[in-house]
Amino acid sequence: MKIIIAGAGEVGSHLAKMLNSGSNQITVIESDTTRLRTLTESIDVVGIEGKSTSLEVLRRAGAERADLFIAVNPDHSQDVNIVSAILAKQLGSKKVIARINNEEYLSYDNKLLFTEMGIDFLFYPEKIAANEIVEHLERTAYNDSLTFGRGKLQMAVFKLEEDSPLIDSNVFDFSKRFEKAQEEGNTMDLQFRVVAISRKDTTIIPGPQSKFRYGDRVYIVAKREGIDMIMKDLGRRNENISKLMILGGGPIGAMVAKQLSSKMESIKLIEINRDKCIELSEKLGSKVTVVNGDGRNTDFLMEESIADYDAFVAVTNNSEANILACVAAKKLGIDHTIAEVENLEYISLAEEMGVDFVINKKEITAGRIYKFTLSNKVRFIKFMSGTNAKIIEYNVAPEAKVTKVPLKGLKDKGFPREAVIGGLIRGSETIIAVGDTQIQGYDSVVVFADPKVVKDVDKFFN
Repeated sequence: MKIIIAGAGEVGSHLAKMLNSGSNQITVIESDTTRLRTLTESIDVVGIEGKSTSLEVLRRAGAERADLFIAVNPDHSQDVNIVSAILAKQLGSKKVIARINNEEYLSYDNKLLFTEMGIDFLFYPEKIAANEIVEHLERTAYNDSLTFGRGKLQMAVFKLEEDSPLIDSNVFDFSKRFEKAQEEGNTMDLQFRVVAISRKDTTIIPGPQSKFRYGDRVYIVAKREGIDMIMKDLGRRNENISKLMILGGGPIGAMVAKQLSSKMESIKLIEINRDKCIELSEKLGSKVTVVNGDGRNTDFLMEESIADYDAFVAVTNNSEANILACVAAKKLGIDHTIAEVENLEYISLAEEMGVDFVINKKEITAGRIYKFTLSNKVRFIKFMSGTNAKIIEYNVAPEAKVTKVPLKGLKDKGFPREAVIGGLIRGSETIIAVGDTQIQGYDSVVVFADPKVVKDVDKFFN
């Protein structure tokens, strides 16, 4: 696939590295010489220096032959992204995507307008990040979660702490204990499956004898009715977040406050820039208290009664400050903390230091865009926290290769061992996948896969 990325900033560079594979030919357009050189020296991509709104530059990059054109210049270059995407489409690029920084453009009518102009997909990384934070605050029992089919099928991620009942037991023991609980509750139809275990830098597709260790992240696919039973077994519950403190008045912090202002008893947003505080006060209204101050200062946080809040969200433009602020919040009595961490190397560090949920704009954006490099049978794709693996939801094509044999026979047909089918939705029926399960055309199927085998998995669903 020929892919052109316009913009070698943080998001563009991350996309180039993620999409760079033997089957993809990547060309990057960037006007900043230093930024372009840094990228081309680190990975094997073609660099074109110039502006992505120049027809001459677009032609040099091969826009007329591109399978995918991604305009991802920094957020202040929204107009450049829109114009370059439209021009690329007119030159012949098959699919074009543009980064924006205006929430208004995402309304149904406005998205339709851009579609008519030739843009296939608009994405606002900060908006995607804000939505993820809001969703997580509603499901604090999980370290990460994802729902399919309006909640019929769910994937939940649980990090095993020192007191977890799973430690030193194996997958088989856990399954049998759960089955016993089902029998006692006369709910034999409730089922789940452990699809992966993430341990440090390794992701394990577990067998029955795979043991759980302290610090593991356990990825479980379950029916909607089974999630509560699993949480009870693990001693987890969703906390009621009614008071929220937010550090950072940028787009993410402002959108989180706006979305939750009508749902919470109290929201306090801390911003170090006084002028921005005045702007936020007018924008967010009386339901959000905006305070001017340095949230990195522990004494200041104590003065603002941080211990009275249920959750703390740090979303400044400084990853280190966000991590340290969350650590301080934990020590001051906050039960649940969320940090935006854009430095990928710091994500595992943040988790080790006790941050409950880490958000990274580059990774969540990359998942949305990666979908366009796969078949049109992919409905959704996401990176889950704690692993580099991808969660993919497929709408199965009739007569697809995956429908030819039960799941236990797929390995013999070449289905990658680094991937596992966790469950599926068939009409109104929800099914947890096991060896005898037979996939059918039009099923909605959830797959957990290592990035290096995604292309191979994709071939089974076309």
